Amino acid sequence: MILLIFFILGLIIGSFLNVIVYRLRLADTILGRSRCPHCADQIHWYDNIPLFSFILLRAKCRACKGEISWQYPVVEFFTGLIFALAGRYFFNFMDFASFWETGFYLIIFSLLIVLLVYDWQYMEVPILIFWVILAVLIVNFIFVSFSEINMGLDIKNLSIVSNLIGGFTGWFFFFCLVFFSKEKWMGWGDVYIGFLAGLILGWPNILLGLLLTFTIGATFSLALISLKKRTMKSQIPFIPFLAIGTILTIFIIREFPFVLDYIIY
Repeated sequence: MILLIFFILGLIIGSFLNVIVYRLRLADTILGRSRCPHCADQIHWYDNIPLFSFILLRAKCRACKGEISWQYPVVEFFTGLIFALAGRYFFNFMDFASFWETGFYLIIFSLLIVLLVYDWQYMEVPILIFWVILAVLIVNFIFVSFSEINMGLDIKNLSIVSNLIGGFTGWFFFFCLVFFSKEKWMGWGDVYIGFLAGLILGWPNILLGLLLTFTIGATFSLALISLKKRTMKSQIPFIPFLAIGTILTIFIIREFPFVLDYIIY
C-alpha cells in the first residue's frame, strides 16, 4: 500500500516536473493552468490526470487534436517508479528520521529528473536547478551533521566529509576531461553536475556512480551508432546518463552495500 501511495505521488510530481521543464525553457512562471502548446487552449483538470489522460486522449489534444509528446507519460511513469523505490528503501513509518531522509531523496530525484529531461531536450544545463540542488544539499548537510554530532560522532567522522570528498572527486574528474579536451569531450555544465553528483553520493560511492554513468552512456551511444541514428561525431547529451547513474547508485548501494568492495579492491 505504501509503495502504491509513493507511486501515485510520483505520477503527480512527474506531471509537475514536465511543467517545470517546459516553462523553464520559456522563462515562464510555474504558476497557472497548463495550456496546449499547439492551440494554447487551457487544459481541463480531467485531461491533466497523470498517465491516464494521455492514454484516454490517445496522445492528442482534445481541442485541436495536436499530438501530445511521449515525454509526458514517460517522465510521469518513471518518476512514479523512482518514488516507489524511494518509499521502499528509505521510508519507515515507525522511524521519524526516515521522513527527513525520504523527503530529501524525493526532492533530489525530482530535480535530477528535471536536469535529465531538460538536457536531453535542449542540450543545456538550467543553472537555476543547479543552485536549487546545491541549496537542498547544504540544508541536508547541516541537518544530518547536527544529528551526527548529537549522536557523539567526531567531526572527522561526519558523513559530510565523505560528501565533500565525493564532490571534489566528481568536479575534478570532469574538470580534467573538459580542460584537457578543450571542451570536445564534455562541457562545463557536466563539471557542475559532476560536482553535485559527488556531493550527493559521497566517497567512495561516486566511483560506482561514474562507472554506471559511462557504462550506460557508452552502451546507449553504441546502440545509436549501430542503428545508424548517430555517428561517432554526433553530440549526445551526457547529463541524462549522469543523472541516471547517480539515481541507480543510490538504490544499488542501499540494496547491495558490498558492491563497492569489488570496485575498490
